[in-house]
Amino acid sequence: MYDVPNTVDKLVQRANASILIGTSSWKEQFVEALTVSAGDDDGENEGEDPPTPSCMDYIMHFVTLFWKIIFAFIPPTDMSGGYLCFVVSIFCIGVVTAIIGDVASHFGCTLGIKDSVTAIIFVALGTSIPDTFASKVAAIQDKYADASVGNVTGSNAVNVFLGIGVAWTIAACYHSFHGRSFDVEPGTLAFSVTLFCTEALVAIIVLMVRRNPRIGGELGGPKKAKIVTSIFLFSLWIVYLLISSLEAYGIIKGF
Repeated sequence: MYDVPNTVDKLVQRANASILIGTSSWKEQFVEALTVSAGDDDGENEGEDPPTPSCMDYIMHFVTLFWKIIFAFIPPTDMSGGYLCFVVSIFCIGVVTAIIGDVASHFGCTLGIKDSVTAIIFVALGTSIPDTFASKVAAIQDKYADASVGNVTGSNAVNVFLGIGVAWTIAACYHSFHGRSFDVEPGTLAFSVTLFCTEALVAIIVLMVRRNPRIGGELGGPKKAKIVTSIFLFSLWIVYLLISSLEAYGIIKGF
Protein backbone atom coordinates (compact mmCIF):
# COMPACT_ATOMS: atom_id res chain seq x y z
CA MET A 1 0.00 0.00 0.00
CA TYR A 2 1.24 3.47 -0.85
CA ASP A 3 2.47 5.20 2.32
CA VAL A 4 1.01 8.70 1.97
CA PRO A 5 2.00 10.10 5.42
CA ASN A 6 5.58 8.93 5.01
CA THR A 7 5.77 10.51 1.54
CA VAL A 8 4.41 13.80 2.87
CA ASP A 9 6.97 13.78 5.69
CA LYS A 10 9.76 13.26 3.17
CA LEU A 11 8.56 16.14 1.00
CA VAL A 12 8.22 18.48 3.99
CA GLN A 13 11.66 17.56 5.27
CA ARG A 14 13.24 18.13 1.85
CA ALA A 15 11.46 21.49 1.53
CA ASN A 16 12.70 22.59 4.95
CA ALA A 17 16.22 21.45 4.08
CA SER A 18 16.18 23.52 0.88
CA ILE A 19 15.08 26.58 2.86
CA LEU A 20 17.70 26.15 5.61
CA ILE A 21 20.69 25.80 3.30
CA GLY A 22 23.52 27.82 4.78
CA THR A 23 26.44 27.81 7.21
CA SER A 24 27.08 29.45 10.55
CA SER A 25 30.90 29.46 10.71
CA TRP A 26 34.03 29.22 8.58
CA LYS A 27 34.88 25.97 10.38
CA GLU A 28 31.65 24.40 9.16
CA GLN A 29 32.38 25.55 5.60
CA PHE A 30 35.88 24.07 5.57
CA VAL A 31 34.62 20.81 7.07
CA GLU A 32 32.00 20.58 4.31
CA ALA A 33 34.61 21.45 1.67
CA LEU A 34 36.99 18.71 2.83
CA THR A 35 34.32 16.05 3.41
CA VAL A 36 33.31 13.67 0.64
CA SER A 37 29.52 13.66 0.46
CA ALA A 38 27.32 11.09 -1.22
CA GLY A 39 25.28 12.17 -4.21
CA ASP A 40 21.63 13.20 -3.85
CA ASP A 41 19.48 10.13 -3.40
CA ASP A 42 16.24 12.11 -3.80
CA GLY A 43 15.07 11.06 -0.35
CA GLU A 44 14.93 7.37 -1.24
CA ASN A 45 16.80 6.29 1.90
CA GLU A 46 14.88 8.40 4.37
CA GLY A 47 15.08 6.86 7.86
CA GLU A 48 17.93 4.53 6.88
CA ASP A 49 21.67 4.87 7.35
CA PRO A 50 23.31 7.72 5.42
CA PRO A 51 24.40 6.62 1.93
CA THR A 52 28.06 5.80 1.38
CA PRO A 53 29.93 7.97 -1.17
CA SER A 54 30.49 6.18 -4.45
CA CYS A 55 33.66 6.08 -6.52
CA MET A 56 32.32 8.88 -8.72
CA ASP A 57 31.63 10.99 -5.60
CA TYR A 58 35.30 10.67 -4.59
CA ILE A 59 36.47 11.53 -8.11
CA MET A 60 34.27 14.63 -8.30
CA HIS A 61 35.35 15.66 -4.80
CA PHE A 62 39.05 15.68 -5.69
CA VAL A 63 38.37 17.35 -9.05
CA THR A 64 36.49 20.21 -7.37
CA LEU A 65 38.50 20.32 -4.11
CA PHE A 66 40.47 23.41 -5.12
CA TRP A 67 37.31 25.43 -5.76
CA LYS A 68 35.65 24.09 -2.61
CA ILE A 69 38.54 25.32 -0.47
CA ILE A 70 38.70 28.68 -2.25
CA PHE A 71 34.99 29.38 -1.79
CA ALA A 72 35.07 28.15 1.81
CA PHE A 73 36.71 31.53 2.59
CA ILE A 74 33.44 33.31 1.69
CA PRO A 75 31.76 34.70 4.86
CA PRO A 76 29.10 32.38 6.35
CA THR A 77 25.45 33.08 5.61
CA ASP A 78 24.73 33.85 9.27
CA MET A 79 27.12 36.81 9.23
CA SER A 80 25.45 40.22 8.69
CA GLY A 81 22.17 38.59 7.78
CA GLY A 82 23.66 36.98 4.69
CA TYR A 83 24.34 40.28 2.90
CA LEU A 84 28.12 39.99 3.31
CA CYS A 85 28.03 36.46 1.88
CA PHE A 86 25.98 37.71 -1.08
CA VAL A 87 28.30 40.63 -1.88
CA VAL A 88 31.50 38.57 -1.56
CA SER A 89 29.97 35.76 -3.64
CA ILE A 90 29.07 38.16 -6.44
CA PHE A 91 32.62 39.54 -6.36
CA CYS A 92 34.13 36.03 -6.49
CA ILE A 93 31.85 35.08 -9.39
CA GLY A 94 33.09 38.16 -11.26
CA VAL A 95 36.73 37.22 -10.60
CA VAL A 96 36.20 33.63 -11.73
CA THR A 97 34.39 34.84 -14.85
CA ALA A 98 37.31 37.14 -15.68
CA ILE A 99 39.73 34.24 -15.22
CA ILE A 100 37.62 32.04 -17.49
CA GLY A 101 37.62 34.76 -20.12
CA ASP A 102 41.41 35.15 -20.02
CA VAL A 103 42.03 31.40 -20.02
CA ALA A 104 39.66 30.93 -22.94
CA SER A 105 41.36 33.76 -24.84
CA HIS A 106 44.82 32.22 -24.33
CA PHE A 107 43.44 28.79 -25.22
CA GLY A 108 41.99 30.15 -28.45
CA CYS A 109 45.23 31.97 -29.24
CA THR A 110 47.19 28.75 -28.73
CA LEU A 111 44.92 26.83 -31.12
CA GLY A 112 44.61 29.72 -33.57
CA ILE A 113 40.91 30.29 -32.88
CA LYS A 114 39.46 33.78 -33.16
CA ASP A 115 38.30 35.50 -29.97
CA SER A 116 34.74 35.79 -31.26
CA VAL A 117 34.56 32.02 -31.80
CA THR A 118 36.20 31.32 -28.44
CA ALA A 119 33.67 33.59 -26.75
CA ILE A 120 30.57 31.88 -28.15
CA ILE A 121 31.93 28.38 -27.44
CA PHE A 122 34.22 28.17 -24.40
CA VAL A 123 33.43 31.37 -22.50
CA ALA A 124 29.70 30.91 -23.03
CA LEU A 125 29.88 27.31 -21.83
CA GLY A 126 31.91 28.22 -18.76
CA THR A 127 29.52 30.96 -17.69
CA SER A 128 26.25 29.26 -18.66
CA ILE A 129 26.67 25.69 -17.44
CA PRO A 130 25.91 26.72 -13.82
CA ASP A 131 22.65 28.30 -15.08
CA THR A 132 21.90 25.09 -16.94
CA PHE A 133 22.17 22.99 -13.79
CA ALA A 134 20.18 25.58 -11.83
CA SER A 135 17.42 25.36 -14.42
CA LYS A 136 17.52 21.56 -14.18
CA VAL A 137 17.06 21.69 -10.40
CA ALA A 138 14.26 24.23 -10.76
CA ALA A 139 12.54 22.06 -13.36
CA ILE A 140 12.66 19.04 -11.07
CA GLN A 141 11.56 20.77 -7.86
CA ASP A 142 9.04 23.32 -9.16
CA LYS A 143 5.46 22.44 -10.06
CA TYR A 144 5.55 24.69 -13.12
CA ALA A 145 8.24 25.45 -15.70
CA ASP A 146 8.28 29.15 -14.82
CA ALA A 147 11.32 28.95 -12.54
CA SER A 148 13.38 26.93 -15.03
CA VAL A 149 12.55 28.99 -18.13
CA GLY A 150 12.65 32.23 -16.14
CA ASN A 151 16.15 31.43 -14.89
CA VAL A 152 17.39 31.03 -18.47
CA THR A 153 15.81 34.25 -19.73
CA GLY A 154 16.64 36.17 -16.55
CA SER A 155 20.31 35.17 -16.50
CA ASN A 156 20.72 36.16 -20.16
CA ALA A 157 18.97 39.46 -19.47
CA VAL A 158 21.44 40.19 -16.66
CA ASN A 159 24.37 39.21 -18.89
CA VAL A 160 23.26 41.47 -21.73
CA PHE A 161 21.62 44.46 -20.06
CA LEU A 162 23.57 44.68 -16.81
CA GLY A 163 26.85 43.13 -17.92
CA ILE A 164 27.29 45.12 -21.11
CA GLY A 165 25.52 48.20 -19.77
CA VAL A 166 27.66 48.59 -16.64
CA ALA A 167 30.91 47.72 -18.41
CA TRP A 168 30.31 50.11 -21.28
CA THR A 169 29.12 52.87 -18.94
CA ILE A 170 32.31 52.62 -16.86
CA ALA A 171 34.43 52.56 -20.01
CA ALA A 172 32.59 55.58 -21.46
CA CYS A 173 33.03 57.54 -18.22
CA TYR A 174 36.72 56.62 -18.08
CA HIS A 175 37.43 57.72 -21.66
CA SER A 176 35.33 60.87 -21.22
CA PHE A 177 37.33 61.78 -18.08
CA HIS A 178 40.53 61.53 -20.11
CA GLY A 179 39.06 63.56 -22.98
CA ARG A 180 38.74 60.66 -25.41
CA SER A 181 35.75 59.21 -27.24
CA PHE A 182 34.70 55.65 -26.51
CA ASP A 183 34.19 53.75 -29.77
CA VAL A 184 33.63 50.02 -30.19
CA GLU A 185 33.91 48.47 -33.64
CA PRO A 186 30.91 46.29 -34.57
CA GLY A 187 32.79 43.20 -35.72
CA THR A 188 30.57 40.14 -36.20
CA LEU A 189 28.28 40.86 -33.26
CA ALA A 190 25.30 42.01 -35.33
CA PHE A 191 25.17 38.76 -37.30
CA SER A 192 25.49 36.56 -34.20
CA VAL A 193 22.86 38.50 -32.26
CA THR A 194 20.43 38.36 -35.19
CA LEU A 195 20.95 34.61 -35.52
CA PHE A 196 20.53 34.15 -31.77
CA CYS A 197 17.31 36.18 -31.65
CA THR A 198 15.91 34.18 -34.58
CA GLU A 199 16.64 30.87 -32.88
CA ALA A 200 15.31 32.21 -29.56
CA LEU A 201 12.03 33.02 -31.31
CA VAL A 202 11.95 29.46 -32.66
CA ALA A 203 12.54 28.12 -29.13
CA ILE A 204 9.63 30.22 -27.82
CA ILE A 205 7.39 28.83 -30.55
CA VAL A 206 8.43 25.31 -29.51
CA LEU A 207 7.46 26.05 -25.90
CA MET A 208 4.10 27.38 -27.04
CA VAL A 209 3.46 24.32 -29.22
CA ARG A 210 4.28 22.04 -26.30
CA ARG A 211 1.32 23.50 -24.41
CA ASN A 212 -0.87 21.32 -26.59
CA PRO A 213 -2.96 18.97 -24.40
CA ARG A 214 -1.20 15.97 -25.97
CA ILE A 215 2.05 17.11 -24.32
CA GLY A 216 0.71 19.23 -21.50
CA GLY A 217 3.48 21.72 -20.75
CA GLU A 218 6.72 23.47 -21.69
CA LEU A 219 8.88 20.80 -20.04
CA GLY A 220 8.55 17.06 -19.60
CA GLY A 221 5.63 15.21 -21.11
CA PRO A 222 5.64 11.95 -23.08
CA LYS A 223 9.04 10.34 -23.65
CA LYS A 224 8.94 10.79 -27.43
CA ALA A 225 8.09 14.49 -27.13
CA LYS A 226 10.89 15.00 -24.61
CA ILE A 227 13.49 13.35 -26.82
CA VAL A 228 12.41 15.19 -29.97
CA THR A 229 12.35 18.55 -28.19
CA SER A 230 15.74 17.99 -26.57
CA ILE A 231 17.38 17.01 -29.85
CA PHE A 232 15.80 19.96 -31.66
CA LEU A 233 16.86 22.55 -29.06
CA PHE A 234 20.37 21.09 -28.90
CA SER A 235 20.58 21.25 -32.69
CA LEU A 236 19.68 24.96 -32.53
CA TRP A 237 22.78 25.52 -30.40
CA ILE A 238 24.95 23.53 -32.81
CA VAL A 239 23.58 25.48 -35.78
CA TYR A 240 24.26 28.76 -33.98
CA LEU A 241 27.88 27.80 -33.27
CA LEU A 242 28.44 26.52 -36.80
CA ILE A 243 26.95 29.47 -38.69
CA SER A 244 28.51 32.08 -36.37
CA SER A 245 31.93 30.44 -36.72
CA LEU A 246 31.66 30.29 -40.51
CA GLU A 247 30.70 33.96 -40.59
CA ALA A 248 33.56 34.92 -38.26
CA TYR A 249 36.10 33.25 -40.57
CA GLY A 250 34.57 34.85 -43.67
CA ILE A 251 33.36 31.58 -45.20
CA ILE A 252 29.83 32.96 -45.36
CA LYS A 253 29.01 36.63 -45.70
CA GLY A 254 27.39 38.46 -42.80
CA PHE A 255 26.27 42.04 -42.51
